[in-house]
Amino acid sequence: MAASPLVHGPHVAADMLLSDVHVLDPRAGIDARHDVRVHSGEVAELAPPGTLDREEGEEAVDGRGRRLLPAFFDPHVHLRTPGQEHKEDLETGTRAAAAGGFGAVIAMPNTAPVIDSAPLLRSLRDAAAREARVPVGFLPAITRGLEGKELSEMAELREHGALGFTDDGRPVVDAGVLRKALRYQRLCGGVLALHEEDPSLSHGGTMHEGPVSAALGIGGIPSVSESTMVARDATLAGYEQGRVHFQHLSCIDSVEAVAAAKARGVRVSAEVTPHHLLLTEEDVRTLDTRMKMNPPLATAEDRAALVEGLRSGTIDCVASDHAPHARDEKEVPFEQAPMGTTGLETAFAVLYTELVLPGVLTLELLVERMTAGAALYELPTPRIAVGEPANLTLIDLDAEWTPGEHGWESRSENCCFAGRLLRGRVLLTVAAGAVAYRERAFSVVAA
Repeated sequence: MAASPLVHGPHVAADMLLSDVHVLDPRAGIDARHDVRVHSGEVAELAPPGTLDREEGEEAVDGRGRRLLPAFFDPHVHLRTPGQEHKEDLETGTRAAAAGGFGAVIAMPNTAPVIDSAPLLRSLRDAAAREARVPVGFLPAITRGLEGKELSEMAELREHGALGFTDDGRPVVDAGVLRKALRYQRLCGGVLALHEEDPSLSHGGTMHEGPVSAALGIGGIPSVSESTMVARDATLAGYEQGRVHFQHLSCIDSVEAVAAAKARGVRVSAEVTPHHLLLTEEDVRTLDTRMKMNPPLATAEDRAALVEGLRSGTIDCVASDHAPHARDEKEVPFEQAPMGTTGLETAFAVLYTELVLPGVLTLELLVERMTAGAALYELPTPRIAVGEPANLTLIDLDAEWTPGEHGWESRSENCCFAGRLLRGRVLLTVAAGAVAYRERAFSVVAA
């Protein structure tokens, strides 16, 4: 791949001293208090707490009682640029990412127009180089116009920085087309990220098919709409020796299909969202359109299987599937509303509150899974180590806050976790060596 895979806007390299902060980096094997010096955007020193003195020009950050983690990586966001900037744009979307502790994101191509050609990709990357608060990578479309018929120019797109390809929002229904894409992938590289759905099974549905959809009188989407496609495409990937990534798994059968494919040695990976890890079809009973997403929220059994899949490693990483929509688009009857929820600003806090604090997952495992998406796209995984670029997030694990209470960094507010009392507040995010976010009430002291 000729072009640099991640791009971001102009920035000033950070010089700061974080004193007596509890550093947690599972990959680096660190879980202890340290003084951490960042110089010219790189981690310059790790020392015992209280042993480093602030140098001239450094910002001083009091880390006492706070955790310093590797900045998270989100492999699945919708930044709505070009064409849908009334919902989100590169600046607001990456600002929301930084506010959630994310140091980099990957954007989907279902924009207007669809990102399916090298000139469009170049234009978008140029815009990100002016506007993005954190590094952004792009997945252009597998097929032209997301229509599932004719492949995009995959090799040319790779030359211009594509990390991989996806028709996210739409499945590649035609197995022959996907097989051809896998063959081209062997030549040009990259990952095929797949939204798995059989439209002949899901057509007309707006929530999970089951007792709740029946009680509400709403058309249902059966979970086999997803799981049968996961099984099919894992088989195709194995046959063609390709590499596929399954997006936003939602049901137990999909988890089992991924596990079976990995056991056979097929090169597959998978992600899961916070909303599928924490919510079920029961949360749709209120007909709150913020609970309408694709794939739909499923059963308690499905939710438990997703949590276990994340814990076991069958599911490789957490992805927000941040999907902003304008208020008027969501303030309609449930069946008419677009699918999707925002999630960049709440992902860590809601998972920490609902899974780590009750002891379901360890904090170490959550941090590992929230940074693992980078390696799936052959990008460096954020690490807190001397000589590494500073990709850091400082979090107060004891701070309580209510999402949406004081507004959002995102342009849209359709978050399914709005109004919940959460623990764990991002205070500071350093991305690619530069300060990308500071919580409004959190201040630093300059020398």
